[in-house]
Amino acid sequence: QVQLVESGGGLVQPGGSLKLSCAASGNIISIYNMDWYRQAPGNQRELVAVITTGGSTNYADSVKGRFTISRDNAKNTVYLQMDSLKPEDTAVYYCHAIIRAPIPQAYWGQGTQVTVSS
Repeated sequence: QVQLVESGGGLVQPGGSLKLSCAASGNIISIYNMDWYRQAPGNQRELVAVITTGGSTNYADSVKGRFTISRDNAKNTVYLQMDSLKPEDTAVYYCHAIIRAPIPQAYWGQGTQVTVSS
């Protein structure tokens, strides 16, 4: 059984920073793309950032220049460094990954709340 466990969410003031982590565990053979999504109340879940196995990245326009996605393949972990946070970044953030264990399949984390407010 594969699990994705997120950590690092919380309450931060506008302009502040947070770093989210997501660790994959279980009978993992390999991990392909790892992504972060977010969902604000009343909104659809949206893709925030994606990182490939080789380290190529892509970001939603709304977070470019402020968020940085990275991964540690040895630890099966993906990170999201969030800087210059805005109130509109408030959402539940979800980790998502395509994991081969033993067949390739999509997995989701449980979500972690990020609240940006003064």
